[in-house]
Amino acid sequence: MSDSDVVIAVVVTHRRVAELALSLDIVSGQTRAPDHLIVVDNDDDDRVRDLVAAQPVPTTYIGSRRNLGGAGGFALGVLKALSLGADWVWLADDDGRPADADVLGTLLDCATRHSLAEVSPMVCDLADPTRLAFPLRRGLVWRRWVHELRIDGSGDLLPGIASLFNGALFRATTLEAVGVPDIRLFIRGDEVEVHRRLARSGLPFGTCLDAVYLHPQGSDEFKPILGGRMHTQYPDDATKRYFTYRNRGYVQSQPGMRRLIPQEWVRFGWFFLVTKRDPAGLREWIRLRRLGRNERFSR
Repeated sequence: MSDSDVVIAVVVTHRRVAELALSLDIVSGQTRAPDHLIVVDNDDDDRVRDLVAAQPVPTTYIGSRRNLGGAGGFALGVLKALSLGADWVWLADDDGRPADADVLGTLLDCATRHSLAEVSPMVCDLADPTRLAFPLRRGLVWRRWVHELRIDGSGDLLPGIASLFNGALFRATTLEAVGVPDIRLFIRGDEVEVHRRLARSGLPFGTCLDAVYLHPQGSDEFKPILGGRMHTQYPDDATKRYFTYRNRGYVQSQPGMRRLIPQEWVRFGWFFLVTKRDPAGLREWIRLRRLGRNERFSR
């Protein structure tokens, strides 16, 4: 990395002004501060516009009169960052934030030392940073705690695994190679689809175990089956289920993901028929998967 490299932070928000204020305070206050901050506001709220203007780094506010979702918001923000000459693009959501002021510098150092195309921090529970915000599967084993990521002598890097959009740092050349998020996905699964492209690109990426990004706990959606040996995702909110299952149908029909389909049918078939005893739920899951597989992306 050159001292002249331009790092631009991109944050996407939608009706979370209080949470966004906490996030921007830490993003803007990094020891190695971003050279520019872009905030894409999917609600075009004057309160957010004023909040962005008050940051201590150069800023660009993009108010969208149409809710583009996380996928469209990050796509728009990334393209704007590239158009401003970014060498690195740092992505963040509005309900999470870096754990401390050294996260960006640590990520840059890790990416440089390991010649990474993308590097992510660990995404930890906002209420309990010793716990992962989302369960992480390595092979057949699910990891839920920070200490479980260090048991195999990984050093400071967990290669080939990354949580995207929660503090993820991309080289500009990487974004040119893998592209921006697919606006059709709106929310849910957009980061998985970009991760799929990143993995297929052959570019080196991973998770830096010395950097932490805090996020509200998200593992409640993951329901254990078969005595906890496997899990299924079941959001309590019907709208989130719609986008989650529809988008999974699309993502798993893509190259690099199709091998997961047999396991998907076993897991969700067991969950709906044995655990929940809900045949109607299984039929709805099948319908939504089919919508995604057939690229029917209406909201």
